[in-house]
Amino acid sequence: MDISVKYQPTEDEVTRAFTEGFKRQLTVLYAVLVIVLLGGAAYRFAAGDPGMGIGALVAAVLSPLAGTWWLRRRARRMLSFLCVPTTVRVTDSGYDCRTDESTTEMRWTMFSHVYPTPEFWLLYVNDQPAAFLPRAAFDAAQQAEIDAFLAARKISRSR
Repeated sequence: MDISVKYQPTEDEVTRAFTEGFKRQLTVLYAVLVIVLLGGAAYRFAAGDPGMGIGALVAAVLSPLAGTWWLRRRARRMLSFLCVPTTVRVTDSGYDCRTDESTTEMRWTMFSHVYPTPEFWLLYVNDQPAAFLPRAAFDAAQQAEIDAFLAARKISRSR
């Protein structure tokens, strides 16, 4: 396999990729945080401190929203670096992305797994999002070839 394409990711595309890539980690983090805050609220109500109990309940509701807002804000800071004309080359040994400012080369052996989504291939190293490849940059035949290649390497997993 040796596929080369040129594309320029949009701001919304990069933001969606970041959000999708971190979704699993954020879900666990938010669940733990909400459980701790709800436990704290119950304790404060039982201890006769309804003001702190209400504060903990409000924090339990708002913390996931604030976390999502923060992630989107952080992703938007990187947009000027990521939303530039890019050449992507996908080969049997790995992939590389080249822009006027940078070159990134990664071998498939680096990735612990790849989650294919309808919009992206999300590439992970040790369960941490490392990169993404937008499906829109590839035609249908190229997408099928990449999907088959990843499935044969047994690093492609569904969520």
